[in-house]
Amino acid sequence: MSPSRILVLGSVNTDLVIRGPQLPAPGETVLGGEFYRAHGGKGANQAVAAARASADRVTFIAAVGDDGFGRDATAHFAEENLDTRYLKTVPEKPSGVALILVDHRGENAISVASGANMDLTPDDVDAVPDEVFKHAKVFLTCLESPLETVARGLSRAKAAGLLTILNPAPANEAICRDGLLALVDVLTPNEGEAAVLAGIATSDRSGAVAAARKLQALGSRRCVITLGANGCLVVDEEETWVEGCSVRATDATAAGDAFNGALAVALAEGRPLVEAARRANRAAAIAVTRPGAQPSLATRAEIESFAG
Repeated sequence: MSPSRILVLGSVNTDLVIRGPQLPAPGETVLGGEFYRAHGGKGANQAVAAARASADRVTFIAAVGDDGFGRDATAHFAEENLDTRYLKTVPEKPSGVALILVDHRGENAISVASGANMDLTPDDVDAVPDEVFKHAKVFLTCLESPLETVARGLSRAKAAGLLTILNPAPANEAICRDGLLALVDVLTPNEGEAAVLAGIATSDRSGAVAAARKLQALGSRRCVITLGANGCLVVDEEETWVEGCSVRATDATAAGDAFNGALAVALAEGRPLVEAARRANRAAAIAVTRPGAQPSLATRAEIESFAG
């Protein structure tokens, strides 16, 4: 098996989705929805997004339960060109499940039962051979796995000379302590996550820049704040606003994962960060025009031909 240029560490969930006319308020029942099931989990979404955006196999480090959801996910990953040799099966634990509500505008509300995802340990990262890290170029992870496991992955990746990307979702202020951000080359929060982590409102441009600079001061070399339809802010030595793409959104689920997977591929190919962010914006824009998480993720040909 040829070595992967991209390693992804993260979560695996099965998404149980209801698309309805509106998101219910607390205590409210909303009728008239349509139900479907899809493969999801931020880590899995990002790994599949990267595999579709790339011509290469992507190595995925994750955990599933020994149940029907886990077996279905494992079979699906093989079809998506993922190297699943480091996909752990946890006996007597359920696989992760996400309950997702989507309204007519594409906005969503998500509740997750992590299940086996919380059994992915630093020892599982240590079990990945040095050769796998040695031959890779980019390591991508998020925060749906235990923080100590994420930290071990980032540490091994940095020691091996990889470019590291951390998508801090869901936001966890603990990453701003204990030097973890010093292991991150590119931090990719959305505007809400950036506000939580930096303690600075990101509702306007000056606030977004200030939040990005604060996160740099805490250790991250570069910061890309995603802004939905408004594109993204890329902050390294300079500040660059990358415009969003004009599309009609139907489902925002996995838009950020589409962005991160495509960003990882572009950076692994040696593209500058701003150019990589532009390609990632296209991938995210395509994703929001389709329902579901992994079903919405774009192929390389679609990203390259996208004219939105």
